[in-house]
Amino acid sequence: MPADLSELQNELNPEQFKAVTQIDGAFLIIAGAGSGKTRVITFRIAHMLNSGVPQSAILALTFTNKAAREMEERIKQLTGKKLPLLTISTFHAFGVRILRQDIARLGYRENFSIYDETDRNALIKETGRELRYSPEAMDIYKIGILISDIKTGRKQWNSENEMYRQLYEGYQEGLKLYNAVDFDDLITLPIKLFRENPDILQSYKNRYKYIMVDEFQDTSHQQYEFMRLLAENNVAVVGDDDQSIYSWRGADYLNIVNFEKDFKDVKEIRLEQNYRSTGTILAAANGVIKHNTNRKDKELWSGNGEGKPIEIYMPENETAEASFIIETIQSICVTEKRKYDDFCVLMRANTQSRAIEEAFLAENIPYTMSGGTSFFQRKEIKDIISYLRVISNHDDDVNLLRIINTPRRGIGRVTIEKLNQIAKNLSCSLWEAINALLEVGDDEADLFMQDSANSQLTVCNDDDLEDFSEGVKQSLKSFVDIIEGNKPMLGGHGLAKKVRKMVEDIRYFDYLISENPKSEKAARFKFLNIESLINSIENWENNPESGEPTLYNYLNRITLLTRER
Repeated sequence: MPADLSELQNELNPEQFKAVTQIDGAFLIIAGAGSGKTRVITFRIAHMLNSGVPQSAILALTFTNKAAREMEERIKQLTGKKLPLLTISTFHAFGVRILRQDIARLGYRENFSIYDETDRNALIKETGRELRYSPEAMDIYKIGILISDIKTGRKQWNSENEMYRQLYEGYQEGLKLYNAVDFDDLITLPIKLFRENPDILQSYKNRYKYIMVDEFQDTSHQQYEFMRLLAENNVAVVGDDDQSIYSWRGADYLNIVNFEKDFKDVKEIRLEQNYRSTGTILAAANGVIKHNTNRKDKELWSGNGEGKPIEIYMPENETAEASFIIETIQSICVTEKRKYDDFCVLMRANTQSRAIEEAFLAENIPYTMSGGTSFFQRKEIKDIISYLRVISNHDDDVNLLRIINTPRRGIGRVTIEKLNQIAKNLSCSLWEAINALLEVGDDEADLFMQDSANSQLTVCNDDDLEDFSEGVKQSLKSFVDIIEGNKPMLGGHGLAKKVRKMVEDIRYFDYLISENPKSEKAARFKFLNIESLINSIENWENNPESGEPTLYNYLNRITLLTRER
């Protein structure tokens, strides 16, 4: 980082210099594509630190874990400091931090689980079954979107969606019962917490005196409200309404307009010099963008010369398209002496890859495929993670159901249905229902459970206990013993070693062999994935920048890592 303003001025163009050095007040920084936005943000924070602003007073919010990591690393390089108190975070990760501290004020326990999309869908299915929705009405994808839209205020109940109101309410009750939150909750619950507890909000406002938001055009109404509640008037938002592409996910570029209304004396700075593209590319982009409505006028320009003309190819079919891509790559490799790893082929959908992959194979061109199934969504990984989630939160029914018979221990669908009925009768989680069942003697007629919320006794008749053979009870006890026996994971060091021992104790490799009887190679490949997971846990807990290496923190980390935005 340059030592004084004159040196800093030499590093930045005039508009970048304004954006970096003016730190008091509200700023709207319109950053066109390729205009050095990340450079401005990192230099701005570094300048704040050099100007005497405490690192603990700065909060920078962005949308992806990758962007947050890169921003933090660049600021550390600029300042030459470790900056342990500087907060650079995604919206969702910051929401987790707030909830981890004060979620008890909302009636949850501190060791809450974060449900990813797979867990959420499982809870939707479970709720739909309990409410006897017909299979035709259970379009999980459609219902998931509706739940998200209702929760975040993007939609209201009406005659078209009213049939799902009871399912929505049951889903919300299920989350609370299982002490879990979904991704929308990571934004909506902190807002609720702030509104209902002014003292908590004030404590955050007292700490974070300077707030920055990256990719502001992609903020949703809820994220904007989250930021607005926290910010006083030293706030800078950086974005470009012409780059807003996430409206289908709730992003609203009109938050730029709202920002100018909600904050006093907003100063606007426009970054229009593009460092990435040639004049021809920018002329084409400007020609398209100028037709957008309700936008901030800007004219990107470049000092990189005019460059080559733009070429458009209209193939007859996907085979011709693949041939054109291969021929173009091979031609450039020869004429410009490029390597294959200098190229990237972008597709709108994975379904388009088949023809291109076949063409690469036919020409013996090496390639790697990005996308597809996430590592953390592979069945074997989900199984082990589910064990860890249940160990950390016994009331997490979705993950408990995933592993209660994995590996197989003789707990079938009938048993699970009976347990679900007991849990429903007692208004408790499945874990509590299992333990209540195991505590009942053969000669006891009724199963009682104290309701801690209202001090009433709930009765479960012995009819509900029929068909629980001694063998089933023994299998349930074995499952409970595994979970209870791994409680040491919750504290102390050596998490990776403890996970490896648990995998051995449940004989998961034997289970993989039984599931893949015709291919031991496939079973070994899946088990190697588990080894990779354990190695990643070990690397994480040995990294001094990971913070406290607890099981709770690890589970929250991987949940956020598997959802970029």
